[in-house]
Amino acid sequence: MSSSAVGGPTRAVVVDDSRFMRMLIRKLLEDADVEVVADASNGREAISVVDEHRPDVVTMDIEMPEMNGLDAVERIMDECPTPVLMLSAHAEEDADVTFDALDRGAVDFVTKPGGEVTSEMPRVKRELVEKVQSAAAVDLSATQRRSRPPKADTGRQRKTDSTTSVSSSSSSSSTSKQLPPEGSTIIVGASTGGPNVVERVLAGLPADAGLRVLVVQHMPKGFTNRFAARLDGRCEYDVREAEDGERIGPGQIRVAPGGSHLLVTADRAGRLRLELSDDDPLHGVKPAIDLTMASAAEVVDAPLAGVLLTGMGRDGVEGMTRIERAGGHTVAQDEETSAIFGMPKRAIEAGCVDTIAPDGRITDETLRGITT
Repeated sequence: MSSSAVGGPTRAVVVDDSRFMRMLIRKLLEDADVEVVADASNGREAISVVDEHRPDVVTMDIEMPEMNGLDAVERIMDECPTPVLMLSAHAEEDADVTFDALDRGAVDFVTKPGGEVTSEMPRVKRELVEKVQSAAAVDLSATQRRSRPPKADTGRQRKTDSTTSVSSSSSSSSTSKQLPPEGSTIIVGASTGGPNVVERVLAGLPADAGLRVLVVQHMPKGFTNRFAARLDGRCEYDVREAEDGERIGPGQIRVAPGGSHLLVTADRAGRLRLELSDDDPLHGVKPAIDLTMASAAEVVDAPLAGVLLTGMGRDGVEGMTRIERAGGHTVAQDEETSAIFGMPKRAIEAGCVDTIAPDGRITDETLRGITT
């Protein structure tokens, strides 16, 4: 059991080939009472240090000599499973390789702090510390119980085997042949541990259902566009990052951009009008799940479902409550398959969840809820 699990300080290992960056990250973490028990300058050294110190969390650079961060993550997960938080230097350039790290077992990522001292440093420090604490709380046994998302294919061909259940469920093992009314709307919210689960949920959506789907994944600006592109390659729907003022119809999925809140402002002629807001973060996050779900509950005319996946905190609880009160169907990921059973747990405790399901059953249960 980790020291943080029994009330002690979070214990971290910092991995970066830059001595200056190791010192900076150490200082930022230790100023927030995170104990840095060791550091390493490359992936090969990181494997040895992690095995020796058994930390609660590892911060991992991507590009390093001898062994890069991707290979190190894979080895650590195989030999000494430990939550790994990737540090990505440049959002647009490193987005694809960062998602590759998530596929290999990393639990989350954060943009690397810049070396210069600026007015942004308090925000950078807060984000780094929050991500480290969140990553340290991840239940790796839950992530290992989940199936990996389907690999991206070239073109837009149908991905098979995407809805295989990873856990037994009291309901039937396949979605009813009856499809929900065309134009039914699903709002999916997720945080730490969410990207791979979101991919799997969307991969199971049948094209002929004609759904309209919005995804709010807590993710920095610059990464959500690449995330949308990955999703587009792994499901049958048209997936893009949302744009201000656009209207979407059946068969379209939009991802809330990092750094903006996503609102639904109208539902006319079968199309949702979307609006991006630059309002302050809610629950410390931007985009916020609550705002998207609550706005949809106000204006969506067609059948509506809210899906709340793994993550720390309470974002999504109010939104799920609004959807439930509006007569929509609500689904929360279960504890067994949640990397962090925070947001789903709080929604369940609030009494606004209709169905609790493992990640492999979420798509089916959501479709069932808006069909019946």
